[in-house]
Amino acid sequence: QVQLVESGGGLVQAGGSLRLSCAASESISSINVMGWYRQAPGKERELVALISSGGGTKYGDSVPGQFTISRDNAKNTVYLQMNRLKPEDTGVYYCHANHLGMDYWGKGTLVTVSS
Repeated sequence: QVQLVESGGGLVQAGGSLRLSCAASESISSINVMGWYRQAPGKERELVALISSGGGTKYGDSVPGQFTISRDNAKNTVYLQMNRLKPEDTGVYYCHANHLGMDYWGKGTLVTVSS
């Protein structure tokens, strides 16, 4: 079972940046897909970004060119660099892993962007 722990959330002004981290309890080099999702108040959870074991990436439609996902296999950590943050980026950001057909989620980290 993979455990995921997010960190790096907080309060930031519009236009600012944050970097989220997702630390996994085991080696991520064999995990096919890892990613970030977010859930804004009163809205459904949505895809932010995915990264495959080979380094391929995919981003959600709501964050074109704004966020960058990366992974450090040596540290068993996936990152989400968020730039030019807007109030509508506010929400709980969840780390996700799909491994051997199973889905794993972290508990989330709150990002609040003030106007």
